[in-house]
Amino acid sequence: MPPAAAGLGNSAARLAGGNVMMATNSLIVILVIGLVAGWLAGQIMKGGGFGLIGDLVIGIIGAFVGGWIWTTVGLPSIGPWWLTAVVSATVGACILLFVIRLLRRA
Repeated sequence: MPPAAAGLGNSAARLAGGNVMMATNSLIVILVIGLVAGWLAGQIMKGGGFGLIGDLVIGIIGAFVGGWIWTTVGLPSIGPWWLTAVVSATVGACILLFVIRLLRRA
């Protein structure tokens, strides 16, 4: 089993060839963390929100940005996995909102 798939437990199914397929509950977790991160970023950045779908999209894209920054800088986990995920996604969403607002002004 590939190292990345070894710690996935019940949240992923192992396919032939070692590929990993995401389970439905993982998708729900990603959406919930993205929604929370998008909402938190909207509150932190003190601007009008983008609505439910907009906050969800900002949060999910921000999660990718925050996760990349988190691992690039080498920051450690700050508790349970979900807390680290929400914090890194919120940081990424705040950065994304900052860039979007800069582009809107230009």
